[in-house]
Amino acid sequence: MKAVSLNVGFIPLVDAAPLIAAQEMGFAAEEGIALELVKAPSWSSLRDMLVFGRVEAAHMLSPVPVASALGLGGTGAALSAASVLSVNGNVIGVSNALAERLREVGHDFAFNDARASGEALIKAKPADAPLRIGVPFPFSMHAELLYYWLSALGLPAPQSVSIRTVPPPLMADAMAAGEIDAFCVGEPWGSITVENGAGELLLPGKAIWNFAPEKVLAVRTDWAEREEALLGRLIRACWRAGRWLAEPDSRGLAAELLSRPEYLNLPVEVLERSLSGRMVINGRGDTRETFGFVGFHKGCATFPWRSQAEWIAHQLAARTGLDRDAALRAGAKAFRSDLHRAALDGSEADLPGASSKLEGAVHAETSIASAHGQLSLLPDSFFDGRVFDPSRDN
Repeated sequence: MKAVSLNVGFIPLVDAAPLIAAQEMGFAAEEGIALELVKAPSWSSLRDMLVFGRVEAAHMLSPVPVASALGLGGTGAALSAASVLSVNGNVIGVSNALAERLREVGHDFAFNDARASGEALIKAKPADAPLRIGVPFPFSMHAELLYYWLSALGLPAPQSVSIRTVPPPLMADAMAAGEIDAFCVGEPWGSITVENGAGELLLPGKAIWNFAPEKVLAVRTDWAEREEALLGRLIRACWRAGRWLAEPDSRGLAAELLSRPEYLNLPVEVLERSLSGRMVINGRGDTRETFGFVGFHKGCATFPWRSQAEWIAHQLAARTGLDRDAALRAGAKAFRSDLHRAALDGSEADLPGASSKLEGAVHAETSIASAHGQLSLLPDSFFDGRVFDPSRDN
């Protein structure tokens, strides 16, 4: 039987790996589908490709479906997150000039302490101008992590921070050209900035939120409801690809797949850094290791928790002036735990018994109620110790 072809859009990032592995390692074929992977130059273009039907599904920033549900971003179509493709995987980088000022105020670039790094950054920033920080898209986990982090430390935006949109592949060039002082971007584009000698890495995104949903498998809601069986095949293929990517022995081959010209077209050794969590943070070759720098499977990584969507909605509402309660109700509907469950029902996947949880409350690996009784959550704490309870006013 001929495989059903699906057009799926992606941005050249390490966290597009589940889609690439699903196609290249045969997980899609096992489900009777073939993925035509379409590379997009920016998040806005990828969003539009999905909205206007150029692709049936997309590797997408986790806040985009939530923003769509809140009427933000002008998408013109309801979007659903059917799976989480990756957690974490971002880096915060600074220009060479700012890195030098950070050293002058005594920062050690330990790469694991969001409070110390943020406080040093506030001391080192230019006194007479806002700190210019590049992010790939206004509605992105990059932006939400920055707003959360800096506001908690007393540097609110937009008064003291200028957040600028820069497509991921252009982030290193923007830093080299002096257009931004810092950035938050997905790998490998932080590492490319280091390779090009344009900046240094300050902090992994997971130091701010230990288990942040980064990219999702996004589809138009009307398409999901019309093609639920076909979507289920895609969800299962991506789930199996994520499980394969989580195996340490898979990293070398995964990096080779990602390095191909049709995908990221970058050196294998650079791509292996984020997959292993061993990051080169400056031009002198200093390295730092981060356990779980990017995750594709462990800790129920693929499950689209409604509480994650509610946290995103809460952040968006707080900075755009929307009604908070209404935003949480609308945002929760964008993360389709129901579709995810339906697709994986009867498979080897173990799924949590609940679809919502306290975000930030898990401080050590913790077993939870699940279908097969073998599921555990990984730490998901926020750097400042806050816990987000969707049922309460936060």
